[in-house]
Amino acid sequence: MALLKNEYVKQEKINGVIYDMSPSPNYRHGIVNNNINTIIKTKLKDSLCLVFMENLDYKYHPEENDDYVIPDIMILCDRKHLKGGSYSGTPKFIVETLSPSTALKDRTLKKDIYEKAGVEEYWLVIPSGSVEIYYLKDGKYELTHSYILQDDKEDEHYNADTIITLKDFPNISMTLAEIFENVEE
Repeated sequence: MALLKNEYVKQEKINGVIYDMSPSPNYRHGIVNNNINTIIKTKLKDSLCLVFMENLDYKYHPEENDDYVIPDIMILCDRKHLKGGSYSGTPKFIVETLSPSTALKDRTLKKDIYEKAGVEEYWLVIPSGSVEIYYLKDGKYELTHSYILQDDKEDEHYNADTIITLKDFPNISMTLAEIFENVEE
């Protein structure tokens, strides 16, 4: 099918292979990303660092080829690596929000890319209510925290008020309830 003149196609290029990311994931994916992005953006207000949500290509080894990925959320602090619609430095923090069509790639290929690039903190978020947090230790990711939201205050495992703080940004924290706010099943 031919593309309309102004039709936007979202793609990533990993190891020379083009991955089509269209159509967009369901609305819960966007709600979660917006919740996290809004919290970070508010708390980065007076910082030299910037947060981007789904709109900046990350060229993870531009000296070798033109491969790129589009993280759901990333914080970058070295602005000299921004050029046009891409970033070629090392982000400080990346979030990938899983969808059925991207889960395997986010858990394997992209996780390996971020690990090799030296991204210090990587979150995998599932819109139904879970967060996995990986920290880079000796060049390898370690699963450091794993949460499954339990927001029923009567449940003994209630954890909606659990505060998560970004490792390299101690002034940026959020609760599980804030991450999954307005994501009803």
